[in-house]
Amino acid sequence: ERPSPVTSSQRCGRRKIQVSDDIYTAQEEDNLSSVSGAESPLSDMDLVDDPDLDDLLSHELDSPDDMEDSILERLGDAPPPIPELSAAEEIAEARSWRNCVVAGQERHIDMKVIEPYKRVLSHGGYLSAGSHNAIIVFSACYLPDRSRVDYDYVMDNLFLYVLTTLDELITDDYVLVYLHGATSRGCMPTFSWLKRCYQMIDRRLRKNLKGLYLVHPTFWLKTIVVMTRPFISSKFSRKLSFVETLGELGEILPLEQASIPDRVKQLDAEIEGQRKTNTRAEPGRS
Repeated sequence: ERPSPVTSSQRCGRRKIQVSDDIYTAQEEDNLSSVSGAESPLSDMDLVDDPDLDDLLSHELDSPDDMEDSILERLGDAPPPIPELSAAEEIAEARSWRNCVVAGQERHIDMKVIEPYKRVLSHGGYLSAGSHNAIIVFSACYLPDRSRVDYDYVMDNLFLYVLTTLDELITDDYVLVYLHGATSRGCMPTFSWLKRCYQMIDRRLRKNLKGLYLVHPTFWLKTIVVMTRPFISSKFSRKLSFVETLGELGEILPLEQASIPDRVKQLDAEIEGQRKTNTRAEPGRS
């Protein structure tokens, strides 16, 4: 039977329950523990892909990076995506493979499919003369375009290549420079891919990393960093630094041996030029 409606007198007769402040304190500590405490247990869980979130961050995020968008227009279109092999070409061509062990499992890297994208990772020299503290440069503008039919396959193999190459290049502490500028939106990696990269990185590589410099950060990149904080340890989070220009990066790290893509240099020159123009245009400045 349908229950009888509650009368106004019954509603007025309800008691208010006082919630102890300890509940709020405990809940707040639980929320902060994933960011400021020990490494979140989520970082040890299997990745759960969220295609809707990837689509939002990769395609429909209304970014206010008008400056970079206008500069990229002047730089011209990004290099055309490298076409994937047809079925006949794959059968005709013998692919080369590299064996590696990641997270205790044997993996096979398809070196043929990632050949055009190997420039994404390069050795940028050392922090000081005679030291073994390497500078590793990751150039996002060399990443494959998401329009590829085999995009996920390429990115999976590219990640394994980056991971094994890092293990070969690094013998001691190192810093990682992530060049985000001059990367078209179609080549920006997905949130799920970035999260999986962090989860699969060997503990030694995380421990020896002394600094991660994100150069030419956009609104999209800053959003990604904020969203990944619950999945990374507070110790790793403190290693992240945003760097607006190559000039600022040069004040922190020696870049004489670093291979900076020409497209990134052009973008940086445009940003510096617009900064100077905006500074002269501000009232009260000489």
